Amino acid sequence: MQELTFTTAQPYSFSFVPERTALVLVDEQRGFVDADIPNAVPVTLSVLAAARALGLHIVHARAGHSLVDELRPQSGEVVVDRPGTSVFWATGLHRRLMARGVTHLLIAGVATECSVTMTEREARDRGFQCCILTDVAGGFDASFEAASTNTSVSYGGQFGFAAPSAELVAYGEKASAAQEPPPPAASWDGTLLDLDTLQTQYRGAGLSPTDVVHAVFDRIEAYEKENPHAWMLLRSRPEVLADAQALVDKYTGVERDCLPPLYGIPFAVKDSFDVAGLETTAACPPFAYTATVTAPTVTACLEAGGLLIGKTNMDQLATGLSGCRSPCGIPSSVFRHANHKEDAYCPGGSSSGSAVVVGARLVTFALGTDTAGSGRVPAAFNGIVGFKPTKGTLSSRGVVACCRSLDTATILAPSVHETRRIWHVVDHYDAGDAFAKDPQSLPLVLADHRGVNAAGFTYATPPVSAMAAARLSPEYEAAFDKALTVVRAMGGRRHALDDAAYKPFVDATDLLYNGTLVNERIACIGEDFIRTNIARFHPVTGKLFQQVLDRNARPWDVYKDQLVQAEATRLANRLLSGGVGPLGGVGRGDDGHDGAGPGASTTVDVLVVPTAPFHPTVAAMQDDPIAMNAQLGVFTHFGNVLDLCAISVPAGTVDGGMPFGLCFVCARGLDGRLFDIATAFERALAASYGKRTS
Repeated sequence: MQELTFTTAQPYSFSFVPERTALVLVDEQRGFVDADIPNAVPVTLSVLAAARALGLHIVHARAGHSLVDELRPQSGEVVVDRPGTSVFWATGLHRRLMARGVTHLLIAGVATECSVTMTEREARDRGFQCCILTDVAGGFDASFEAASTNTSVSYGGQFGFAAPSAELVAYGEKASAAQEPPPPAASWDGTLLDLDTLQTQYRGAGLSPTDVVHAVFDRIEAYEKENPHAWMLLRSRPEVLADAQALVDKYTGVERDCLPPLYGIPFAVKDSFDVAGLETTAACPPFAYTATVTAPTVTACLEAGGLLIGKTNMDQLATGLSGCRSPCGIPSSVFRHANHKEDAYCPGGSSSGSAVVVGARLVTFALGTDTAGSGRVPAAFNGIVGFKPTKGTLSSRGVVACCRSLDTATILAPSVHETRRIWHVVDHYDAGDAFAKDPQSLPLVLADHRGVNAAGFTYATPPVSAMAAARLSPEYEAAFDKALTVVRAMGGRRHALDDAAYKPFVDATDLLYNGTLVNERIACIGEDFIRTNIARFHPVTGKLFQQVLDRNARPWDVYKDQLVQAEATRLANRLLSGGVGPLGGVGRGDDGHDGAGPGASTTVDVLVVPTAPFHPTVAAMQDDPIAMNAQLGVFTHFGNVLDLCAISVPAGTVDGGMPFGLCFVCARGLDGRLFDIATAFERALAASYGKRTS
């Protein structure tokens, strides 16, 4: 992450890291620059080319007109329609910048004395470091333009900075010259399916999506002999090849840099997602139906150029964290213990197949679901990333509901870097989803130009009592302690919670299965269907549903539990608010001093927990399928009950080469902040092993 500097900036030099910087083009649209300030277009073109070469995020802001053809957005670039003077008001731009980890803005466009400087001032109030590119901005009144720019650079940079674009253009030209030409298709060995590799190959025009489809199906056929049952419905090779060829035909003649963000990227979806023309079973044959409409999350991937390979196995009706409750077979974890290679380990559930096909590198990514850990636990058990966004931020339409008020779609991918980029594709507000959250209702955080490592952050860990109750295996306990040394090394300041501060998380876990919230499962699947078909369910699934049907819950118990949930949600989100609001009950930090006592104003940025307490074998799970399954979710059950976002990240291996997953948990709506911290951890861990990450 090389820092670049504009030495000619006023009032003094302006420094920025490209991956945390966005170029914001204001009103480069017809009716403005083509008539009144036509000279802005050529210089903007050179700046835009430089920004793209450096990997900056690009934002196009407009006000009621089409953008100039020469400056049209490329696929994946942000476009906002501003109703006000600033590009922030009522546009959702701040959240989209948070989602991309942006802390610095380079602002250009028209008019300097109006939208450009107003945008800069509002951005500065939101924590962003800003620099106006003076020769890329233009105004309608020279005196007002000069006065506005002078005001922006006054008071020692407290308002902002201004600089000509020459240094940015020079940096861009240097970056372009240093870029190696895309490798020929012959250099691709058919095994690397990560986003960066495939997109680099596609940009070189040497590799075709049809080549990738053949390689994917060859790998699937070979892996099926080694570890079967990951797929519930595998589309035929000719069918997917036809999709790939249609994609090639559609984008023939299109500049390679203008390909959609998931062009030719193979992916899978859990068999609870509807895909028009395909059967949805949720691993329950009596429940099966042929979908007529595709789920919006899947549609987003397809419209972005993704190639759907098939639908994956799962715990029946999404009830379970083990991956061992499917009547269609049990895939094992992609990992085998070095000293017990004959033992099959649980794949995790309920998104078992999705995690396995990503962990085995059969596809680039997969979609799953997560109600109580169903995306995070299988991700941890297969050495990949599992991201559970804030519930209500990804569409849940067209997905078989487990507990609809608690369900979220999830993304499973090999790395945090890839997961974040896929999230940008599917993260859209769905007005047709009754449980969707309006993005404007979610909290925002100030940008911090220093970045995670330099600024540092605070994190909480469960109290000793909670760790003891979780019954971590000795290997996982040691791995957790080792992972926390990496968290501290990357700038984390620890606060060990006491029992009182951790109580909301315990209460939420108890509510999920011991309270009345589980009754929603009956409502979602349908009481009549369950009573009629329960004898045909997987034995463990049937037993669980029967237990719920046999409960004698009183009507008012539902409201009692809702009150407990509401209070626990308030306290948990307050704790994880990153420094806003008083909350006591924080114990001693790493230095041995009190983090805070009762009534003190201490909050943290993130909760850090093991994703699961241990990794059982399939045989052990089948010996104790209900109690052991429940224990697996001791650190994940509370996530959606408390309206939090979370991500499980690979954190090394334990004895025998089995994977260990570390889970970061943030308050609702702070998904971008969560990704910032997870990215920093991924890089710090890789550095500790002497590896390189994107």
